[in-house]
Amino acid sequence: MNQKDDKLKEIIRALAADYFSRESNRQSLITVTNIDLRNRASKAIILMTVLPEDKQQAALEFAQRQLSEFREYVKKNSRIQRIPFFEVRLDAGEKNRQRMDEIEKSI
Repeated sequence: MNQKDDKLKEIIRALAADYFSRESNRQSLITVTNIDLRNRASKAIILMTVLPEDKQQAALEFAQRQLSEFREYVKKNSRIQRIPFFEVRLDAGEKNRQRMDEIEKSI
């Protein structure tokens, strides 16, 4: 990772957080936790968490349906030269970190 990739990740993370916050039906809280860039930034995987947990699948399906509109949103609201193709996934790493914190507190 270089500084340019870090800056691109932060721009996409901020835009994704704003976009999904605006477009969601507010039945769940969608938090964009990280962006994973692949293939020289031609693909960006948006990692997110969803609360409550029973709404995760619905929120993930919503986000996947919105990807083409999100791509247009990025084109209009950034100066990124080459817009990557987007994919959305739940952030299992964040869930594992939260579980470890709970275990640590109970000790």
